[in-house]
Amino acid sequence: MKIAISTVSILTILLAMSCRQKETEPQAQNTEPQSTAPAAGMITGVVEEVLQATSYTYLKVKADDRDIWIAITKREIEIGAPISFAAELEMKDFESKDLQRTFDSVYFVSQISGAETAAPAPPEAPHRMKPLLEKQDISVESVEGGITIGQLFSDRDSYADKTVLIKGQVTKVNRAIMGKNWVHVQDGTSTDGKFDLTITTQENVNVGDVVTFEGKIVLNKDFGAGYTYDVLMENASLKTE
Repeated sequence: MKIAISTVSILTILLAMSCRQKETEPQAQNTEPQSTAPAAGMITGVVEEVLQATSYTYLKVKADDRDIWIAITKREIEIGAPISFAAELEMKDFESKDLQRTFDSVYFVSQISGAETAAPAPPEAPHRMKPLLEKQDISVESVEGGITIGQLFSDRDSYADKTVLIKGQVTKVNRAIMGKNWVHVQDGTSTDGKFDLTITTQENVNVGDVVTFEGKIVLNKDFGAGYTYDVLMENASLKTE
């Protein structure tokens, strides 16, 4: 799933989402279509295809000489309707469970103009676009001098703004979002249902890799567009034991 959303509002996390793991639809945001003229920087085209999912409407838009898939909160839009939008949050290799289809690229867009649309359906859950994550059957021993994911979440305030070592298994990778790779790791430990740590990094890893990352812990990070993280490891680097 931008009109004038800042660069830091673009994401990606947690969908992310260059790996081909299945993920749930980002959950609907309560946004209204705009009826004003297109603003500078917006893409204008014509709707060529409409696909309805549970919470989102997917549109294939013909803009100049290219086809662009976008997703908006669910509403009725007719094929052939003119539409303008800002290319906000791009998800690559995004798999929609509802549609049983993988899009090479789809933009999740919060506002559109130019199309006659019905009011968006109310969201069925809190406004979060991050994919739901499942705890996997993983057991990874902590690296010497490091901490576990369970320890991090149980005493997160004490680790805020500190650099830590965490070893875990990669369960998801979203590449090249906001100039970073977004990596999810688990080690088998948890606290209060928190078992997955999101890490931003320039390193290239793959799902299934057992890795040790060193990075700074930040709390309550909000990138906009529904992407908020209670705990995040930023700008992490790989470490060898």
